[in-house]
Amino acid sequence: HSSVQISPTGTLILRHFNLSGVYTCSVVYKLTAMQPDKNLIIKYLIYAYSDPKNYYEFTAQYHAAPCNSSHNTSFEKVLLQMLNKLVAELSCEVTLIKSECHHVKMQRGGLQNEIFFTFSVASLDREKHNRLCQQSACDASHRLNKAKHLIERFFKQQVEVSRKSSEPLPEIYYIEGTLQMVWVDRCYPGYGMNALIHPDCPECCVVCSPGSYNPSNGIHCLQCDSSLIYGATKC
Repeated sequence: HSSVQISPTGTLILRHFNLSGVYTCSVVYKLTAMQPDKNLIIKYLIYAYSDPKNYYEFTAQYHAAPCNSSHNTSFEKVLLQMLNKLVAELSCEVTLIKSECHHVKMQRGGLQNEIFFTFSVASLDREKHNRLCQQSACDASHRLNKAKHLIERFFKQQVEVSRKSSEPLPEIYYIEGTLQMVWVDRCYPGYGMNALIHPDCPECCVVCSPGSYNPSNGIHCLQCDSSLIYGATKC
């Protein structure tokens, strides 16, 4: 398949396009058969862009067993499995970013062990999941918001269950009110967001112009005078 096509109405179509830069289009035409050929040269700038990689990052604290205890490690595995089971139907995935156990000094004196968990929940590529779904239900941000609500409900239920129970609290339990969720945007290396240069698409990850680069999953192209290409990942 040719990556360049001209439609019957004269529209220029570029497919499988990944090279940003200045393109020159030269058109030769005549208005009537009797007239000499006319030449028209058009120069235009084309930028590649990609959708941002969005995810929610969330943190939660648990009262823990002593910090070197294997109970904490096995609890961590079970918690991650439960969270993944919760969002699997939405084709989302929970990943543990880090867990840290600390001795925390309490207001009324005494130390207690607490685990600080940091997770991310991201949507998986739908094409790998051959499920039929309505277009809006397939949308990654729609599924991520549903996953967010399920996770919030999961932690809220843990508080409700322990309140209703007459049993003493278990060794490891969720500390009420410690769940925090934040929305995170990330661009692929070589791409970045810039509302000044690309006002039509301020939330798009657009390829970095010459004079800039993005080495990581950040959201901005950084200045670099020695980078002369589009989509630079190093300076």
